[in-house]
Amino acid sequence: MGVPKVIADLRNRAGSVDMDRPGVGILAFEAAAAMSLLVSLHLSLAEDEVRRLCADMRSKGVAYLTSKDEPFLLRLAYAELVAELDKAAATVSRLGAKCCDPLLRGFDRLYADLKAGGICSFLRDCRVADLERLGLGSTAKGVEKRIKRMERYVVATSRLYAEMEVLNELEATERRMEQWRRHSGPIPGPKPGVPPAFESVHLELRSRRHKVRRLKEESLWNRTYDEAVELMVRAVITVFTRISAVFGPYVLGMLPGQDRGHRVLIHRSNPDYPGKHSSGPLETPTLKDVLFLRSSAPISMVKESLDKPSENLSKLLKADPTTLGGSGLALLYGNMIVLAEKLLKTRSVEGHGQGDEEEAVEAAARVELYQMMPSGMRTAVRAKLRECWKKEGGTVDGSLAEGWREAAERILAWLGPVARDTLRWQEERNVERQQRFHALPRALMLQTLHFSDRVKTEAAIVEVIVGLSCMCWYQEQRRE
Repeated sequence: MGVPKVIADLRNRAGSVDMDRPGVGILAFEAAAAMSLLVSLHLSLAEDEVRRLCADMRSKGVAYLTSKDEPFLLRLAYAELVAELDKAAATVSRLGAKCCDPLLRGFDRLYADLKAGGICSFLRDCRVADLERLGLGSTAKGVEKRIKRMERYVVATSRLYAEMEVLNELEATERRMEQWRRHSGPIPGPKPGVPPAFESVHLELRSRRHKVRRLKEESLWNRTYDEAVELMVRAVITVFTRISAVFGPYVLGMLPGQDRGHRVLIHRSNPDYPGKHSSGPLETPTLKDVLFLRSSAPISMVKESLDKPSENLSKLLKADPTTLGGSGLALLYGNMIVLAEKLLKTRSVEGHGQGDEEEAVEAAARVELYQMMPSGMRTAVRAKLRECWKKEGGTVDGSLAEGWREAAERILAWLGPVARDTLRWQEERNVERQQRFHALPRALMLQTLHFSDRVKTEAAIVEVIVGLSCMCWYQEQRRE
């Protein structure tokens, strides 16, 4: 059953809360989704994930299909992370409007100043207690403690959502059975000594209602708006500070006026700094200290890239029509590449060890792969196959089939990871599933086929499919 129906049927089933400070209630699911996103962003900016992002930027798939310009790729990563943080901040602002605390109600203005680099005046006018509440000056241990707390809330709220869906279905079943009993009398049990079906449903309902009441206490449902929003406000500031520290040296032209304000903010809130009472000048973290956290292979810096004019984040993330994202083919080609990988792994040149069932499954996969190909790609595959057929005189020997297999493996070695990240990226942003409650590190668009050149990608896929076809020719000739 969909979320709107579940929410509509559960509006009158809120748990007991202090009426002077109402709980989040049905908006707990929206708050949990925002918390999940904030936790995901925090984990995506961890040391290991930053290093993995650096490795992916240098990978052949990204370098060949998207760009070798590493500062440009860093700006893409920065733009996407800030856009994702904007989504969470928008939810925090909506929930903050319901808070009693003026500091939380004004979060939308605070976040706007934060992005504009005008945070200095706010910090100067704030009380020490307010700075602590915003998470400024927190230690790394304190940040991790808050993140763990948010993770627990997300898990409990996700379980509450699932239990409420089941409870809603059971209540609908109870209503239908009650109507049947009114018109047809009692419903007999299946066996002597077994309670009637109505009683079984009633017992299950009691159990589910008890679970729902318990989960409301553990989740965000019975937390006040101030409690939930304050936790998220601190997370937003922590994540934005980390983004600025990691990518700041490469995107100074994108946020006007950020330099001095962000240096103060990073100094006060970044756990990598000595602490809030540290003395000495406030300096922007160096690439070695912050960006790659003592990595032995820092990304090369192109100074000219910092002197470019400010770029609009939304425009930066808009894929060109010559790319797979701009032409709407990224997901389709990602699925094709993953399917081709599976076919190559299950097929050997000699073709031994395959039963009738395995051959039928493989044949179905080949048909599916062919049907997924756009018409232009089918034409290119047929043309290349005709050329190969003429060149070899209508026969394919074992050495040629093995050569095509090795060529396909070499291509898929760098094409496959990008395709898998494409599917992962799509899955992570599928808001129709409970995936929105899964707080895991997130894939970024630069790691996917989104910005990949369409012509280069199609040419690589054609080579792989031609290699698979030549292997099939060889095996068919052996059978004959």
